Amino acid sequence: MLFNSLDFAIFLPIVFMLYWYVFKRFLSLQNLLVVLASYVFYAWWDYRFLALIVLSTLVDFVVAKLMHRETTQTRRKILLLVSLCFNLGLLGFFKYYNFFISSWVDAWQLIGVSMQTTTLQIILPVGISFYTFQTLSYTIDVYRKNIEPTSNLIQFAAFVSFFPQLVAGPIERASQLLPQFSQKRVFNSEFAISGFYLIIWGLFKKVVVADNCAFFVNQIFDGGGAYTSLELFFGAVLFGFQIYGDFSGYSDIAIGVARLFGFSLMTNFSFPYFSRDIAEFWRRWHISLSTWFRDYLYIPLGGSRGNTWQGIRNVFIVFLVSGFWHGANWTFVIWGGIHALLFLPLLLIKVHRKYLETTRISLVQLPFILFTFVLVTFAWIFFRADNASMATQYIQDIFSFNSGSVATFYKTPKMILFSAIIVISISILLLFEFLAVQKNKKEVVLTTYTAVCIAMLICFMGVFKNPSEFIYFQF
Repeated sequence: MLFNSLDFAIFLPIVFMLYWYVFKRFLSLQNLLVVLASYVFYAWWDYRFLALIVLSTLVDFVVAKLMHRETTQTRRKILLLVSLCFNLGLLGFFKYYNFFISSWVDAWQLIGVSMQTTTLQIILPVGISFYTFQTLSYTIDVYRKNIEPTSNLIQFAAFVSFFPQLVAGPIERASQLLPQFSQKRVFNSEFAISGFYLIIWGLFKKVVVADNCAFFVNQIFDGGGAYTSLELFFGAVLFGFQIYGDFSGYSDIAIGVARLFGFSLMTNFSFPYFSRDIAEFWRRWHISLSTWFRDYLYIPLGGSRGNTWQGIRNVFIVFLVSGFWHGANWTFVIWGGIHALLFLPLLLIKVHRKYLETTRISLVQLPFILFTFVLVTFAWIFFRADNASMATQYIQDIFSFNSGSVATFYKTPKMILFSAIIVISISILLLFEFLAVQKNKKEVVLTTYTAVCIAMLICFMGVFKNPSEFIYFQF
């Protein structure tokens, strides 16, 4: 079920009314409703894969309980391995099986050995990378004794399957979200209104910014050499805004929907295109994933402690794994490797923690912001391309400087309309985010007036015919 669909527009008010008007006095029934609504929400895509969520929930619930009772470290480690192997095994099979098979065959062909093999027609379950990491963080935290396991299966099932953030995050920690299911929730109109305004802002980023950018992005990336150097560059820029509007828009909607039900989710994006270097970009982009890798991979590996080579090794491991998490394609691994290379100079000269807090930006910092954006944009080319050779050819065509024409964006009335909408919507996006950055806000805060104006722009400029899925559904 898509947030930008009629199905969800019907689903959400029904669940909201039941939650606050029918079951408002009964916490256990509210939690049960959340679980059932979340299962319906997920099953709307494909009910067969609902069993994976249920199974993952049961396994980690039992493992955490047993782990808490055990006093011997060896048995606790064995139980943790059970959780790791089960969850990563599911993720590995459904997401990476065909990738590993084809890569194995390609590797043998490099030395002249031809192999016959078959791949499976495996459907990737929506959101498996997200809820797998969410449940893993729970068992790891129990193992580390950072939290105690819950004894309430319904509350834990609600934590795992909470429908606003089930299929594309934010990836919540049990220490932050799970306790909220055990606390009595009272409707707070101010909190709910802030959530509603955030939903409007998220929809604007998705159906106005992202989906209109997709019109040109799909044409340019699929057309390749048919476009001029400048058109290819702008195609990459537009993809940067497409994926940002798409993914951060989903996160805003998820956070806003959660607030309607009295829940607080973590900020997942903090105006990343105003970053002054790559390190700051990764503190602002997909925060729930980057902090997950920091806490459960980077720091256990040693972080930036130890000698220089250990620090370099840890950076490369984290970025390569992060890239691989995004998809079963070498393009994602290369994308992660590019970011590791961009991050390394900052680490080596020890300025990677220069911008730890969101601070007001000044005019003199604009060149650094633009430079960081250009670096990120070129890396996005590998993220968007179907394969590595396509990405490298795309970049070569940009630097061929064959023409300065951008006729693709204005050669027909339809293209002029799309171009105008894109320029207007991106300008509004950047203006609102700039104002939020200057006020040290964590999110764009709309007033009633601006919310109505944005809602009108959604109605007149949004893409509603054949609504497109969110990009991160494929991860």
